[in-house]
Amino acid sequence: MYLNYFGLTDNPFSIAPNPDYLYMSPRHKEALAHLTFGLRESGGFVMLTGEVGTGKTTVSRKLMQQLPDNTQVAMILNPTLSAIELLATICDELSIDYKNNQASLKYFTDRILAKLASNHQQGTNTVLIIDEAQHLMPEVLEQLRLLTNLETNREKLLKVVLIGQPELQMLLKRNELRQLSQRITARYHLLPLSSGEVKSYIAHRLQVANGDIAIFSKASIQAVFNITGGIPRVINLLCDRALTLSFTKQEAVVRRHLFVAAAQQILGEDVVKQRQSKTWGWLLLGLFSLSALIGFMGGSWYG
Repeated sequence: MYLNYFGLTDNPFSIAPNPDYLYMSPRHKEALAHLTFGLRESGGFVMLTGEVGTGKTTVSRKLMQQLPDNTQVAMILNPTLSAIELLATICDELSIDYKNNQASLKYFTDRILAKLASNHQQGTNTVLIIDEAQHLMPEVLEQLRLLTNLETNREKLLKVVLIGQPELQMLLKRNELRQLSQRITARYHLLPLSSGEVKSYIAHRLQVANGDIAIFSKASIQAVFNITGGIPRVINLLCDRALTLSFTKQEAVVRRHLFVAAAQQILGEDVVKQRQSKTWGWLLLGLFSLSALIGFMGGSWYG
């Protein structure tokens, strides 16, 4: 609706996973480096955690793009499965033939292990990526650990990437999963974007759509960070609504009050008010601390 008005060739803040709009902040690059390093190690598991909307899927997509050509990837997006269902899904992802009437944990495990050995003989690496891994049941995670038991003298034949929300960290602290936890060779917790990264994120997405960061006022960009907390998915939702609202009001620039109004429409007035007051609370605390420090230095100087 607002594309022509702002001179944009595409919707810069769509929440669809368009690789053209992929923005790798320093935090995302660091997360990718940790995962890449972990997959090169001899252990069987690497783990990426983060709050909803922080960009874990972005990192996983970039990871898949950077894997060597001799890699076969099994991707599981819905891990709310029983152990036997998970093994069957892995067989599907790795193109392993099986007979439904023989379905059992041992049968599927044998088929998968045979595939791993075959891939290794052919010089093919096998990687299993599980998104939303916080939903995995302990017995399913234990079954995954057993799959990684197949190894050469130098490395595991199956590498597993676990991607999930912070609850995944708590899950792996359970006593019955301590063996699996000890096999995790790389862990990274992805934090939200910083204030400067939020500005770069918005500028990048606008640039891809043939736009310019000047569409947003400086005050509105600061409001984006204060209200969204640096969560990319929330940034997309609110900026999209703010552009729509600015178009409706025939404003050439997204002003702060328009962005706040857009945020209230999506998040609710109470949430926006709470986040703004929290920001002001930290600011006042910082000013108070600065004033106290100046007073102390002044007292010391004149003393």
